[in-house]
Amino acid sequence: MKLVTRMIRVCYYTNKLFSYNHLIRLYKFFFEGVMIMKTLRKSATLVLLTGLVMALLAGCQEKREDSPSATSSATSSATSTVSKPTEAPTTDSGVIKEGTIPKDGNVILKELAFVHKDHTIALADIVDDAKLESMLGKAEEIESHTYSADDGLNMDHWLGRTRNLYKYPGLEIETFDAGEGSEFRISTIEIKDSKYPTIRNIKVGDSVEELKKAYPEGKLMGDGATDGEDNFRFEPVNYVDVMTFHITDAKIESIRISQLQD
Repeated sequence: MKLVTRMIRVCYYTNKLFSYNHLIRLYKFFFEGVMIMKTLRKSATLVLLTGLVMALLAGCQEKREDSPSATSSATSSATSTVSKPTEAPTTDSGVIKEGTIPKDGNVILKELAFVHKDHTIALADIVDDAKLESMLGKAEEIESHTYSADDGLNMDHWLGRTRNLYKYPGLEIETFDAGEGSEFRISTIEIKDSKYPTIRNIKVGDSVEELKKAYPEGKLMGDGATDGEDNFRFEPVNYVDVMTFHITDAKIESIRISQLQD
């Protein structure tokens, strides 16, 4: 603006190119041009400001999307659409593991059992004369003894407790009570006949190889004695209950299922 005014003044004083009216018109022309330029500058400035505001808003939006809260929300949303995986079964086969089966209100070692017809008889089962007879038939003989201080057996820790022994062909079952008036539980099972297989279908007369396949958790105690006799032991982690297979000439001669007495 200052430059235009100076040019007009020079022309006016020199009076070489323009008359007074021409100078006035020229001044208006330049003034209008200057105003147009200012208007254009304002428009350009407004455009620039608008662009800057939009850029700032876009940057804020990106920052908001990248914030931890947004990420957490997105993750939570994605997680909620994914179903929970099905829990893996506790065992790979139908074999019942030790110490997991409730029986008669107690958790017992279901594996330490044998099968007869439709009945499964296990260590620590609660039994009496009538119940055993209903499952195994009438016993050939029943022995009973209540421990006392003068019985000559020196079983002081069993004083007042009663031991029953049921004898069947190829089978003996021992029961103990926990004191006067208490229930009797199976404490020992001795099998010498093939008609009483274990819960894994191993019986007297089976080979050591069959035994090892059925009870891979067990082990030979003597690592194969030179005289052809050994014991194969299968026991749970409580170190109290055990199943022992007596081996003679690479075959099962007898099976003993027992537990330590208190």
